[in-house]
Amino acid sequence: MLRSRAHTRRLFGFRRSTFFLVLFGLSYVCYLLAGALVFAAIEAPGDAKRREQLHVRIQAFRNKFVCVDDSALEDLIQEVVKASNRGVSAANNVSGEPNWSFGQSLFFSSTIVTTIGYGNVTPLSREGKMFCIVYAMIGIPLTLVLLSALVDRLMMFSTAFLQYLNSRLGHLYQPFNIRVLHLMAVGSILVIFCIMIPASIFAAIEPEWDFLDSLYYCFISLTTVGLGDYIPGDFPNQPYRPFYKILTTVYLLVGLTFMMLLLTIYYEIPELNLGILFLMRSDERTGDPEKMRLSAPATTKYTEEESKETPSPEDITPVHARP
Repeated sequence: MLRSRAHTRRLFGFRRSTFFLVLFGLSYVCYLLAGALVFAAIEAPGDAKRREQLHVRIQAFRNKFVCVDDSALEDLIQEVVKASNRGVSAANNVSGEPNWSFGQSLFFSSTIVTTIGYGNVTPLSREGKMFCIVYAMIGIPLTLVLLSALVDRLMMFSTAFLQYLNSRLGHLYQPFNIRVLHLMAVGSILVIFCIMIPASIFAAIEPEWDFLDSLYYCFISLTTVGLGDYIPGDFPNQPYRPFYKILTTVYLLVGLTFMMLLLTIYYEIPELNLGILFLMRSDERTGDPEKMRLSAPATTKYTEEESKETPSPEDITPVHARP
């Protein structure tokens, strides 16, 4: 009887989590479709206009220089586009700093190990591509370890701040409300010091960027989307470009650390973690709680003195994770 009830509860829990997962998957597909429709509606008219303008300019060039062969002009345009996609600008007769100076290379290395990957500069040689694969395989885990260790240290300050909020507001608000307030406070600090202030600095340094462009670059970079349409320091005749690239690398690493801190605080609030709805319990994965009990290793019997010294789960639970 008890086994039948356990089986019923397990089956109900499995169906419930699967239902929420399917519902979430359908909602996610709808979200993608809605994004495609909105982007197409916003960007398609401008794209068509730019294509028409480019066609007019090319036709005017052909009419002015009749002696230029059409196929030769097309070949030249294709080479210019190909070079631009590889990070080499044809402006000013291909002048400017090389893509693989030390500052540029350090910036490229940081975008690889942080998975930002702007894509404006890529290795072209076979040796460079092979080294990039090996470098990323080693560098990405190392970067995750470093960022996780830094976030672990920052969580001590975050926990102290949460304890302060609990001591001041615990008699007025529920623990969940205090956690949300704590999350909003840390998020505000991140937005101000890692997005708004750097965006103002980039807008002042980059000649062709306004504040919206800089804000867009900071957000796209710190979320590791890395579209590559805006890259700091690539404007021709940019002063102190290597040093500028190094400072940008430091900014990306610091910003990613605080972004991971914010995500860690968010995931520690159970009420906001939607992933719990889709998780299967251990008995649902194995299919039989009785088999789990029989296959589990024998527990060690502790003496009375050892049991007294063993901390309770409440004692070892961090303050920021307690309900």
